[in-house]
Amino acid sequence: MRSTILAGLAGVAAAFGAALCCIGPILFVTLGVGAGLASTFEPLRPLFTALTILGLGVGFYTVYGRPETAESCGDAEACARPRSRRREKIVLWSAAVLATLFWSFNYWSILLI
Repeated sequence: MRSTILAGLAGVAAAFGAALCCIGPILFVTLGVGAGLASTFEPLRPLFTALTILGLGVGFYTVYGRPETAESCGDAEACARPRSRRREKIVLWSAAVLATLFWSFNYWSILLI
């Protein structure tokens, strides 16, 4: 569960970094800081996009791709019924939607004006 949450949070944080070039001016003006600082993050957008994909990819592998092993189940009887990962899936998909919204902010932010 921890690795799923950490991977999801890493994906969301990286997506926020990728959107910082566009969200930054709005955020900086709201906080009273100059908006010119946000344009320095534009060259880093591809790096943050790659980190977003990597973080969410690790999260999806943790939830969907990793097979159940005897060590993760405990005793042999507990492995007879697979563990439900419903909470992990909800957290992961919520992080994926939030990361997508952050990453695509510069495309749909025009509608806010």
